[in-house]
Amino acid sequence: MSEKFGNFFPAKVMPKGFTPAPTVVKPSSTSKQTSPLKSPFGRPGANINAALRKPVYTKVFHWRLPKDYPTRPKTVEVVGSFTNWKPVAMNQNGDPNAWDLTLRDVPSHRTHRYMILVDGQPSNDGNVDGLAIPQGPDEVRYQIATDRGPRVFMLFAQTK
Repeated sequence: MSEKFGNFFPAKVMPKGFTPAPTVVKPSSTSKQTSPLKSPFGRPGANINAALRKPVYTKVFHWRLPKDYPTRPKTVEVVGSFTNWKPVAMNQNGDPNAWDLTLRDVPSHRTHRYMILVDGQPSNDGNVDGLAIPQGPDEVRYQIATDRGPRVFMLFAQTK
C-alpha cells in the first residue's frame, strides 16, 4: 500500500550547518515532581532542613569517685567544646560514688575537647579517648597537669 501512495511526508532537508534548537520538555500536571524547596509532604523547606541538619549523636559520661579521694564532692560537671565551655552538672545514679550525664545532639564527625570538673576543679576521666595540648583560653583554664605537660581530654565524636 505504501508503494501506491508513496511517502506522504517528504523528508525535511536542513541547510548545511543548521543545528536544531534543544527540545524543552515541560512536566505534565500529573507528574510527581517536587520543588527542591518543598517536600513531598507539602511542608515548604523540609528537604532543605534535612539537608542542612548536621549529624549528631548522644554521649553518656560516667565518673566514679576514686577510693583515695579525700572528701565526697558537692558538684561533678562536664565542660567542653560541645557545651561552649559552660559546665553541665552530672547526676548521681543511685550509687553514692558515681555520677552520670547523658548529652544529646553532640555534633559528630569531629574531635571535641572536654574536662570533668569536681567541685570546680579539673579531674581525671578514666573513659577518655585521648589527651590533647590545650588551645585557647577555655582549654587552658580547665587543663590538667600530666607527665608530658598540660592536657585536656579528647572525645572522638562519631555516628553509627
